[in-house]
Amino acid sequence: MTRVLVADDSNTMRKIIIRSLQAVGVKDVAEAADGTEAVANFAPGKFDLVLTDWNMPGMTGLEVLKAIRAQDAKIPVIMVTTEAEKSRVLEAIQAGVTDYLVKPFTPDMLREKLEKHGC
Repeated sequence: MTRVLVADDSNTMRKIIIRSLQAVGVKDVAEAADGTEAVANFAPGKFDLVLTDWNMPGMTGLEVLKAIRAQDAKIPVIMVTTEAEKSRVLEAIQAGVTDYLVKPFTPDMLREKLEKHGC
């Protein structure tokens, strides 16, 4: 069973992501209300995938990515972002991001990303 950590400072967006995950069969989901909480909840082997928003208070998605990569180089980390943020893609690629999910997205788009990365 796939275990997913969802980090987003928007409660509404977390609910949308979780509903989308449930729609594609992922039931084991942990929530983090910001980047700091996401990093505190993360441990190697605890999750199979991390979905993180880019813009969050405390720690940005990029900082979350770097902190997770320091602990686990292989776990898929998908950045949830908007079109306007594509200019920062290169920086995230250099930091080890696995993929992007552009808002707004459908459950099918999320399923494609999960399948692409073996989740």
